[in-house]
Amino acid sequence: MLDLACGTGANLRELAPRLAGSQRWILVDHDPKLLEALPGVLAAWALENGLLLEARATSMRIEGPGWKAEVHLLCIDLALQLGAVPFAGSRLVTASALLDLVSASWLDALFGRVRSAGAAMLFGLNVDGRVTWDPPIAGDEEVDRLFASNQRRDKGFGPALGADAVSVAVSRLPAMGFRVSQANSDWHIDAGEETQAAAMLTAMVEGMGTAAIEQDPTARSSVSAWIQRRIDVLDKTRLRIGHQEILAV
Repeated sequence: MLDLACGTGANLRELAPRLAGSQRWILVDHDPKLLEALPGVLAAWALENGLLLEARATSMRIEGPGWKAEVHLLCIDLALQLGAVPFAGSRLVTASALLDLVSASWLDALFGRVRSAGAAMLFGLNVDGRVTWDPPIAGDEEVDRLFASNQRRDKGFGPALGADAVSVAVSRLPAMGFRVSQANSDWHIDAGEETQAAAMLTAMVEGMGTAAIEQDPTARSSVSAWIQRRIDVLDKTRLRIGHQEILAV
């Protein structure tokens, strides 16, 4: 298993117990600080779930009921060094919240390398452009439009696909011989249902507003007013952000 832009190892933690059997994971990220923190994150996860974790000089071994995984960490800048990623021998290439950040040409390069390796692909949390605020207020459409435009800015991989990432991927993969399955994995953030929801909603409102202003500085006044109106109704707010999973075999 090859996990690209692994972050805090969420894909491994979610998938390894489900896949079962003997596994070998290579977790790739460009951020050395994230990779340095990963052993501690995985150790806490193992302790919480009654798993056995053995730390070695250059790897970790995690064992749970019916499965065991050898884990290696690799620091690579995927935007500049895709050719350095060890695709050969992979059975599954996975990533989460990555495809909407990359360009179409980078995506083609990735798909070509995965096809050459004969691996399957699982990409999670790909935004698809659906955003629903409840209750709606004045300014929602403007901020959503500017935020969507901001998502298309170059994130280091070339012009980002943003909300088109899913449709681009799904249109390209069958021609390369892959069978593709999709499933919704929308974010549902309800202020009245979860203790963490208010903090998450606040972060979303402020983050989307900041991105909107960055995209169009002349909209600062209207977007700032939108942020305040959103904060004023935060305790009544429900937010849906459309995401999709893509499995290509």
